[in-house]
Amino acid sequence: MAKIKAVIKSPEKKPYVTWISNTLENLQKIVGGCIETVTAADDVVIICDEEGRLKRKDFNCMICGVGFVGTIIICGISGDGFGNILIEFSDVKKLFPKLF
Repeated sequence: MAKIKAVIKSPEKKPYVTWISNTLENLQKIVGGCIETVTAADDVVIICDEEGRLKRKDFNCMICGVGFVGTIIICGISGDGFGNILIEFSDVKKLFPKLF
């Protein structure tokens, strides 16, 4: 089972970097529902629960003018799938200061 390096951010908690299994089932488990992706940069994608608002999940954060609810995953893009986030955690803080 392949793992990818990603940033996990939950409501009311600080984000952290971890290695996660890159399977649909695991990604759905982390975000708590069917996944939806939002491209934040050429090589960065945000994964969230596509029905998070309907489920009335807690507000998490704003990124690039988009409000997210529930737990999100920030990772990289590898071909047609998800991959390692290719920026250092300190750079995540610079790119997404409102996460902290």
